[in-house]
Amino acid sequence: MEDESNVLFSILGVGVTKPVVMTWVIMLVLVLLSILATRNLKDVPGPLQNLAEIAVEKLENFFADIMGYQHMRRYFPIFATLFLFIVASNYSGLIPGAGHLFPVPTASLSVTAGLAAVAFFATHSIGIRRQGFGGYMKSFLKPFAFLLPLTIIEQAVRPFSLALRLYGNLFGEERVTGQLTTMFPILLPLVMQVLSVLFCLIQTMVFTMLLAIFVNEATGEEEQ
Repeated sequence: MEDESNVLFSILGVGVTKPVVMTWVIMLVLVLLSILATRNLKDVPGPLQNLAEIAVEKLENFFADIMGYQHMRRYFPIFATLFLFIVASNYSGLIPGAGHLFPVPTASLSVTAGLAAVAFFATHSIGIRRQGFGGYMKSFLKPFAFLLPLTIIEQAVRPFSLALRLYGNLFGEERVTGQLTTMFPILLPLVMQVLSVLFCLIQTMVFTMLLAIFVNEATGEEEQ
């Protein structure tokens, strides 16, 4: 359960917490930046369009290395959306006042659980759409039918693993950084900020890389 002190207001009796509101803010910022970067595309791009093109190219190369270019293109929108949201959420923790003035969304289990649920349902819906319901169900019998119970357990554990890994790493990093900064306020905060830049990117890459691998398995592409 969410801490009641974390609830800002309610919608139809459902409490809306600070991490959820921060999630909406980040989503709004990403949407606005996307609109501004693509509303007036030019052959000679401006700074924002150029940044967007570089980001898309880097993400395409990252996911293409995992699942191949043609396969990656089919599902690039969901991969890129999750990547950009998670990395923006992670980096919001580097803004002065994060954790006090506003929460870091990915340091909240409710947010990471939501992201894991999206990844879980996306994986299985893509698998069914790609292989057909019957073909997808048969894939659970590979390589041996008697391993079906273990396969089901593995599939059920995946969203919990994704949610807890992202939450635990971000929550732990936030707490450890705060404690060390209090103990050693002179030089350590700068060092921790530099390390956090790399750490936040790695956690984003791990989450989306696992999603790409799961989608590859669900569509049977890893066998081709």
